[in-house]
Amino acid sequence: MSDEWIKTLADRRRVKFTNQELDESAFLTAQVEGNKVVYSIVLSNAKNPLSREEVENHFEDELSKVSPNPKLSLLRASRQRQER
Repeated sequence: MSDEWIKTLADRRRVKFTNQELDESAFLTAQVEGNKVVYSIVLSNAKNPLSREEVENHFEDELSKVSPNPKLSLLRASRQRQER
C-alpha cells in the first residue's frame, strides 16, 4: 500500500510525504516544495501500517533545519516580520 500527501509546516513550507509499505519494511520520503533534495528512509521491520504522523516524525530533525538557500531564508524572515 502507498500513501502520499502534502503538509504545510508552521513556517509555511509545503512538504510532500510518501509512505510505501513493503513486505516487512517501509520506504518513506519527504520533499520540500521547490527543492531538488528528497529525504528518504528505509525502515526494516516496520510496524505497518504507519500513520501519517509517524512518517512525518521520522523527518522532523531534517525539516527543522534552516534552508541553505539564503533567498528563501530572507523571504521567510520578511514574512515573519510582516506577520508581527
